[in-house]
Parts: sequence; structure tokens; C-alpha cells
Amino acid sequence: MISRIKLLQRLESLENINEWGGRLVSWLTLILVLVTFAVVVLRYGFNLGWIAMQESITYMHALIFLVGIPYTLKHDAHVRVDIFYNKMSERNKAWVNLAGILILLIPVLGFIFYTSWDYVTASWQMLEESGEPGGLPFVYLLKSTILLMTLLLLIQAVSYIARNIRILFFSNSS
Repeated sequence: MISRIKLLQRLESLENINEWGGRLVSWLTLILVLVTFAVVVLRYGFNLGWIAMQESITYMHALIFLVGIPYTLKHDAHVRVDIFYNKMSERNKAWVNLAGILILLIPVLGFIFYTSWDYVTASWQMLEESGEPGGLPFVYLLKSTILLMTLLLLIQAVSYIARNIRILFFSNSS
């Protein structure tokens, strides 16, 4: 039984990857605001603009959301209809969480990964660049964040499963 608990603890330690990612993109949010402000000031104040700078906003926005999704799940801040959930015991919440992860999240992640694979690999094969003159040459990296999100969210899902198994089977609360 002790080895099972240690395994669950190791699985939960995978959350550190998503904690680090979430903290990183929180700083990226500040950079996004500053770059957006600079684009607006340069465009409307000085009639200057660079496509690469404008496209960097899209890249940062994508990273904030796609790396932030697992962080949000880690901190239990994802969207949930709390009509019944808030009044449930910890054990019943754990059952609901397990069902949601196993029935909804993991199959959706599999679907996203499967349907995105060809899209991302085709972009890598041609080392896809921006279609705009002066745009960023890393479209393939941007598209790769879709697959990165599925992997990070799967790590978080496994950790979430471990946390709820611990509540269900290894805690004294009822």
C-alpha cells in the first residue's frame, strides 16, 4: 500500500511541469500587453508597423491559452457547473472528477491530438512560414503548441486522477 501512495505522489509531482508553464505564461501575458500597446502606439502615433511584431501577438496569445489550460486544471479553476458539485462530499467530488477526466477530457485530448497530428506534421515538413512579407518564420512551432497542450493536459489529467484516487481509496474522510 505504501508503494501505491508513493506512485500517486510521483504522478502528482508531474504537476510541477504545468506549474512552471503557468507561471511562465503569466509573465508572457504582461509582455503581450506591452507589445500590443507598442503596436497601437507605433501604428496610430507614428504610422509605423511591423508584421512580425503584430504576428508575435498571435503567437503569445496562443501560448498563453494553450500552456495555461493545464495550469488552470491544476488549480481547479476550469469551468464547471457548480450547482450540485459545491454541496458534495470530497469523495463524491472525487468520483465526479474521475468520471469527467476519464469520460470527457481524455477522449477529447485523444481526438485533438489525432486530428492535429497531420496538420502539425505537414507544417513541419514544409517549415511553414508566415504568408505575409516580413512575418514570422515559425508557423510550424506555433502549430506545435496544439500538440504540446494535449500532452501537458494529459500529464495534468493523470495527476488529477492520482489525486482523486488518493481521496477515494487512501484517505480517511467520508
